[in-house]
Amino acid sequence: MKLKNYKTTKISLVCSLKLLILTTFAGIQFGYSQNSCATAIPITQGNYTVDAINGSNISTTCSTAALGEWYSYTPLVNHSVTVSSDLPENSCKDTNFSVYTGTCNGLTCYAEDDDGGNIICTNNNQSYLSTKTFDAMAGVTYYIVWDNKWSTTGFAFKLTEAAFVPSPCSTATAVTAGITSVAAIDGANINTNCSSTSQAKWYAYSPSQDYHVTVSSDLAVNLCKNTNFSVYTGSCSGGLTCVSGDDDSGILVCDSGNNLSNLSKKSFNVTAGTIYYIVWDDKYSADGFDFELIEAPIVYPVTYTAQNIGTINSGFNNCVVDMNGDSLDDIVGVSNNALKIHYQNTNGTFTVGNFTVPGTGFQPDWSIAAGDYNKDGFNDLLLGSSNGLTFWRSNATGTAYTSVTPGQYIFCQRTNFVDINNDGNLDAFSCHDINPNVYYINNGTGGMTYYQSGVTSGAYSLGITPGGGNYASLWTDYDNDGDVDMFISKCSGPPCELHRNDGNGVFTDVSALAGINVTPIQSWSSAIADFDNDGDMDIIIGSNGAVGHKFFRNDLDTSNSTEEAFTNITLGSGWDTDGTNNRDYIAYDFDNNGFVDVLGSGGKIMFNQGDNTFAPSEYPAISVGGVGDLNNDGFLDIQIGNTIQYAVPNGNHWIKVALKGVQSNSNGIAARVEIYGAWGKQMRDIRSGEGFEFMSSLNAHFGIGSATAIDKVVITWPSGTIDVINNPAIDSMLKITEASFPLAITEAENESFIIYPNPAGDTINIKTKSNAGIIKAEIYDLTGKLILKKESVNSSIPVNSLSNGTYMLKVLDVNGHQYTQKFVKS
Repeated sequence: MKLKNYKTTKISLVCSLKLLILTTFAGIQFGYSQNSCATAIPITQGNYTVDAINGSNISTTCSTAALGEWYSYTPLVNHSVTVSSDLPENSCKDTNFSVYTGTCNGLTCYAEDDDGGNIICTNNNQSYLSTKTFDAMAGVTYYIVWDNKWSTTGFAFKLTEAAFVPSPCSTATAVTAGITSVAAIDGANINTNCSSTSQAKWYAYSPSQDYHVTVSSDLAVNLCKNTNFSVYTGSCSGGLTCVSGDDDSGILVCDSGNNLSNLSKKSFNVTAGTIYYIVWDDKYSADGFDFELIEAPIVYPVTYTAQNIGTINSGFNNCVVDMNGDSLDDIVGVSNNALKIHYQNTNGTFTVGNFTVPGTGFQPDWSIAAGDYNKDGFNDLLLGSSNGLTFWRSNATGTAYTSVTPGQYIFCQRTNFVDINNDGNLDAFSCHDINPNVYYINNGTGGMTYYQSGVTSGAYSLGITPGGGNYASLWTDYDNDGDVDMFISKCSGPPCELHRNDGNGVFTDVSALAGINVTPIQSWSSAIADFDNDGDMDIIIGSNGAVGHKFFRNDLDTSNSTEEAFTNITLGSGWDTDGTNNRDYIAYDFDNNGFVDVLGSGGKIMFNQGDNTFAPSEYPAISVGGVGDLNNDGFLDIQIGNTIQYAVPNGNHWIKVALKGVQSNSNGIAARVEIYGAWGKQMRDIRSGEGFEFMSSLNAHFGIGSATAIDKVVITWPSGTIDVINNPAIDSMLKITEASFPLAITEAENESFIIYPNPAGDTINIKTKSNAGIIKAEIYDLTGKLILKKESVNSSIPVNSLSNGTYMLKVLDVNGHQYTQKFVKS
């Protein structure tokens, strides 16, 4: 099994280059810790030094580290206690501790902390020191254990006693399903990342079975009131985790002229036996009100059936993609010089193919990507390791593969196939962990030339941070200008990056302009999709550490040339209350309801509710893996090791689109696929390599919910060719070869749009019926190839450079309306 730990393996290299310094200081008590629970040294309030972590540890739910240093603390009276290594002398060190009650033969995890400190190391934006406050009761022994989760180096810590104030959490009022009256919000509150007000009312709810619960003040009796609540799980003394909450999601409107509801309503899933603390605070008002708690059965948007396939047993089983050109997703396994492919048959069964792959090379320790870079009709593989990358290249019949290793040192992270220079040939890109990013340009025959951003003369600027920290590249057209841009998720320190493709061989870092360069950040991958179906790509920066997720809405306005900033809409989206983290985040419509969901952390899918909010559904057996339709039923399945989690169809309709490029790259990677219908518009970009590690289907997959028709599918290829397929069949695979359905014109468009003269000589004049200004014009030949593109158009376009023939003119006006007209150049 591949082991990867975001601190032991990674942060020592780039995320937080730790300068381990040994410091002595005056006025400290030198209590030398003992090496086991039985010999833990008793301590009281004061400062202590840990010379080194070299004692034995006990594996628990709090700590699985091998080594530990043990202290015991038994207060004579009740105290609020703080244990902290967050001291100036520990700058640049990395600590972790747990607190236990019970006996050495039966310990109970009571509190713990890893990175709760505030003191940061120079040139780093995150603290790796520890601090935790908890209630300690008189006469109870608390074992404080510092472990070697990250380091064995010595450090100092402090134990502070403060006056004991009973936690409002520990005295919360028990509630069950039904109506509860809150007389007034006049109790104490606990300051958390969900609530920072001074007063609150605490209620404890412990369900008898798993439920889908709704907590709501959206009741007629509360009209014109203003409420806010948070929901926590965890220990009152050891730490609470915010899992849900709401401010203004009610629908009842005040009758005093206010057309907005200030009442609260939130639904979430609960687990039997877990205590949920429902906390109403005085963020807006301390007035009393009623709230309702409703229990309902949990309904999953989609369910899964697991099937173990023993023959999926390669060293790396992290790739789902079509390997034989039939557009059905196959399962790819990689071992040393051995490739195993489970070819999907039309009935959902598999036929296994085994290949010996000659040549030296690396394994996909960190990531894998797929694409037909030698244009023979069969996908090749790109294997990313910590020492470099390797290509496994198919022959012309897909019956043999050869290993090709260029030889440059690269600490690979996410790898991708993408046509960076848009010459119709797939290039290879790799994030570099400890240096600027690298890529290989394809010469058209499969030969690759190496470039490193900021180093190689003439290289594109695609992430030039000297220390690297580049973890996951995702190629997508965020500004809808027809060329592919790149987003980079960054690990602890530098902010994430967005590189705009200017279409002229230049990539511009617009991270600051776009407003996505937030810090601190700790992300190994992000999910990018049109989550609100408004026609542009939005970004969810996935958390892999102490820093929470970020959700950015794209507010693209194509009627001007201004670079609009993304809007941070994390608060209230459901991502703000998700405290889990992971290195992989991928975006697909798993339940086929027409909105893109996210599979990431915590064994759950965050299901898109269609209003820029997400609701989690937990699937304990599911984690991120290769995604594709592995039984050809139109629902996306997930391959995790040698197990396939098959989605059970829920009645929603769908369509799949498989592309074959001609002038563009063979896979149509970076093509945009759009579908239109009664719901409006959906879109997907074809990508090779999403998330951090895995490779998933190159088919565009759409769910359409209960809709029974699709008006049209529009494919914009990297070459500029546009194919339009009207009224395609639903619940089917649509296989499209580039330029098979060239752009057409409608009479309705003709009525609103006039060009003259036609036939044209050297110039075409443009006039819209509304007299709206034209901001962009594109001219295509009848195969759909983009011939001429002009922005900031007045009322005419020079066409003297065109050869004689028939063309299609497509224009965009300042109101966002598009028009198309055929003309003849003579």
